[in-house]
Amino acid sequence: MEKKPPFVRREFPPRETPSISLALLLAAVLLLNASLYLYLSKFHITSGRAETDPGLCPFGYFKFGTVKNCSPWLSCEAINREVRKLKCVGEGAVKKVFLSEWKENKVVLSQLTNPELKEDFLHGLKMLRALQSKYVVRLLGYCEQQLTILTEYHPLGSLRGLNETLHIPKYKGMNTWHRRLMLAMDYVSVIRYLHSSPLGTLVMCDSNDLDKVLSQYLLTSDFHILVNDLDALPLVNKSAGRLVKCGHRELQGEFVAPEQRWPYGEDLPFEDDLMPPYDEKTDIWKIPDVTNFFLGHVEGSDIVRLHLFDIHAACKKNDPAERPSAQEVLDAYRKVLTLLIREAALPGTREML
Repeated sequence: MEKKPPFVRREFPPRETPSISLALLLAAVLLLNASLYLYLSKFHITSGRAETDPGLCPFGYFKFGTVKNCSPWLSCEAINREVRKLKCVGEGAVKKVFLSEWKENKVVLSQLTNPELKEDFLHGLKMLRALQSKYVVRLLGYCEQQLTILTEYHPLGSLRGLNETLHIPKYKGMNTWHRRLMLAMDYVSVIRYLHSSPLGTLVMCDSNDLDKVLSQYLLTSDFHILVNDLDALPLVNKSAGRLVKCGHRELQGEFVAPEQRWPYGEDLPFEDDLMPPYDEKTDIWKIPDVTNFFLGHVEGSDIVRLHLFDIHAACKKNDPAERPSAQEVLDAYRKVLTLLIREAALPGTREML
């Protein structure tokens, strides 16, 4: 009789468990996504781009610097009595600008210099009053009789000096693709605000070349952007058939939108009456050029440009109706920022997964 072989208990190898490194990687991805969500949420609220700001005073009041409580806009009498001019810091076609002092705070006093441009000066004051928000330089007072405006002082000045500022040792840490892209987002946020302002759709007309655009905005000490010059801000109302023209002279060059250029060729001399009007999409055309300036030539800026290629190509559509809105541009910028922060934080994640 054949003997049965002795029963041998078979040992099965334990099931494979996910490797510790993969588990840690997945946890890191989840943590990063949560951090990005909180970061971007905080960015929208605290970056100065939020639609509402609980820290703002009621209409007609202000507070800043060492001023703790809301004060009413300074009147002619208060400006004459309490504001002391220190030195002239700039002069344009419309006004002269003085660095001044009020109650130990540096302020800016602007005065009309060309009586023929009084209408532009008063329009700028009207816009400044009506558009007070976190996108616009803070109004501290004005005097229509003496044609003066008092605003908050920002020592870093206009955006024309951005690259010089970023080479100062104190600010070199800000000279990154990340911070530069956030400045571009600030700029687009201002454009979006103007296009959906409490007054309606406003067009930034003082923008016929890059240098002119940069001169209209201020860089704050915490590296955000405020629009400062609102003298040329006409209103578009498409439903009422109201379009605009930025001035009465012929505009030329690739920086201005195609619809802003004389459409009838060299055979017919320019005539303002024959020049067709246009809408706010002229501002969209200029966004890629302004953003290109913001991005500069730091490490990573070319990667950002590559990711922004599609939205910038859309901004450069010849037909204004085919260009995106400022909101759509801002949404695209936010997606790129989120993507690049994630990739910078976890390089090689895609290959590992």
